[in-house]
Amino acid sequence: MHADPSLQIEAPEADAAEGEIESLSEILRACVHDGASVSFILPFEIEEAARFWRDRVLPAVAEGRRRLFVARWDGRVVGTAQLDLDTPPNQAHRAEVSKLLVHPCARRRGIARALMLAVEAAARAQGLSLLTLDTRTGDAAEPLYLSLGFQLAGRIPAYARAPAGDELQATSVMFKRLDGI
Repeated sequence: MHADPSLQIEAPEADAAEGEIESLSEILRACVHDGASVSFILPFEIEEAARFWRDRVLPAVAEGRRRLFVARWDGRVVGTAQLDLDTPPNQAHRAEVSKLLVHPCARRRGIARALMLAVEAAARAQGLSLLTLDTRTGDAAEPLYLSLGFQLAGRIPAYARAPAGDELQATSVMFKRLDGI
C-alpha cells in the first residue's frame, strides 16, 4: 500500500488501541486546534479527546461496529482513520470513512493517503461495495479524496460550526464505488 518503511498502518483491536488513547487524543486535540472540522469546537481539551476515544470509538471497535486504523511513523503514532460499519440492514453493503486525522507535525508525508488506502482495502476485504464520507468544503482533504477516486455527491451549506467561532461551514458529501459499477 505504501513504500516508505518508516510508515506502518495497523488496525488494532479495542484492547490494543486502549494503550494508544494518549497518542490518539493528542492527535485529535492537535488537529482541532489546527482548525480541523471533525465534530469538535474550541476550547477542546485533551480530556475531552480521551473521552471520545474511550467512550465512543473503542466500544464500537470492540463490538465490531467500527474499524480503527493507526499510522505509525518511525514507531510513533501520527495518524488515524475509522471505518464506521454500523449501518442499517438495508445498507450493509457500505461503510462511512470518518476521522481521518494526521498530526500537524507529520503532514505532507503520504500518511493520510496510506490510511485511506488501508481503509479501502479493509472495506473491500469485507465485501463492501460503497464508501461514503463528508469533509468541510474546500478543506485540504477534499483534493486527496478526489485523487483517490471519491466523487462529489453534493454540498450542504451551513452544515457544521467552525472549530473556532460561530461561522457555519458547508460540507462536501462524497462517495466511492468499490464494485466497479
